[in-house]
Amino acid sequence: MRLKIRHTTRYAFDDPVIYGLQQLRKTPKNGPEQRVIAWKTTVEGGVKELSFEDHHRNTVELISFEKDVTELVVRCEGEVEVLDSSGVIGPHRGPSPLWLFRRATPRTRAGQGCRALVREVKGEGDLDRLHALLRMVHGAVGYEIGVSRPDWTAEDAVTAGKGVCQDHAHVFVACAREMGFPARYVSGYLMTGDRVQHEASHAWAEAHVEGLGWVGFDVSNEMSPDERYVRVATGLDYAEAAPVTGSRMGGTGEALSVEIEVAQQ
Repeated sequence: MRLKIRHTTRYAFDDPVIYGLQQLRKTPKNGPEQRVIAWKTTVEGGVKELSFEDHHRNTVELISFEKDVTELVVRCEGEVEVLDSSGVIGPHRGPSPLWLFRRATPRTRAGQGCRALVREVKGEGDLDRLHALLRMVHGAVGYEIGVSRPDWTAEDAVTAGKGVCQDHAHVFVACAREMGFPARYVSGYLMTGDRVQHEASHAWAEAHVEGLGWVGFDVSNEMSPDERYVRVATGLDYAEAAPVTGSRMGGTGEALSVEIEVAQQ
């Protein structure tokens, strides 16, 4: 399936920005299950300084703000061809070693809640157990927009019993690592059947299974990713795969708007 994607982010400031830098992770990955046909990033009110590949093989673009700017617009758009691999990404590729993905982070440290979920997981083999975990987390943490905070941990979401896709991914990653699997957070795009426009990108998780390699698990939709999913960035948690990170001086009174369009080409 060929998907056309457009991701526009607009910042408006009451006071001019003196200086600012942003790191963008919005460029889809190339791999066996997806091929980037075309992709470009344009900036109004800023300058694209450089692009590089980080230790998770994410494409990172560095954007600087123009001096005294009061509005910044970043547009990323292109086409990606995606195959349905039933969520199987395949063997691990460096430079980050596989053992790194067993390491807990502050957002994905398993506590009492996550360990209780893990104790309930049953299955004949590794893949069965991970799919059982998928169903377990889906049932334990209901999807509800606006209930969680950006700094919530996996334990916060389990305790609250609700969250969004970011929280679902963190809980699954925390539990999978507790079960002994390397696991990572994934940010990307999802084409849904009911609409083209979205207010945010999507997130899910991947676990490494012996003999298969990396396999995706989307708790929010209780399924493994298919040809409607576009992988963009991966990391130990949200912080390493976030679409935008950065800092600035000045620019008080920020108003932010995000427009995402994902449609079959």
